Amino acid sequence: MDGAGENTEQLAALLDGIVRRQRRASREGLGDTVTHGQFRVLRTLGAADQPLRLSELAAKLGIVPRSATSVVDDLESAGLVARQPDPHDRRATLVTLTPAGTQILTTLRQNRREAMATQLTRLTPDEQSTLIHLLERLAED
Repeated sequence: MDGAGENTEQLAALLDGIVRRQRRASREGLGDTVTHGQFRVLRTLGAADQPLRLSELAAKLGIVPRSATSVVDDLESAGLVARQPDPHDRRATLVTLTPAGTQILTTLRQNRREAMATQLTRLTPDEQSTLIHLLERLAED
């Protein structure tokens, strides 16, 4: 494998490891209460300024509506989201966070921030700025 290929593999492995560590830290103290997919749904609903139709939620997550329905079913059973009829379309259902869902989301975000802050203490402020700049470049579409 050439140098560029080795760099690619090393970067992929390092980024995967960081992401896994962040996911584990996010769930700390919550056990297996919420999967990563469920966290994505909670985060998407939390970022919305109003309840979302299941089809809108699926589109925002980049998944098929049937998959969104399955995840919402599990979250609803756990009391973390609630469904309600769409007042503008009797065929549609809206999904919103419950207070328990909001609390879990807040805890997950706080755990994730704390874990990242701990990791970032290994870097100087200049290194942190450089890392942000480089990650922003990689994240560009």
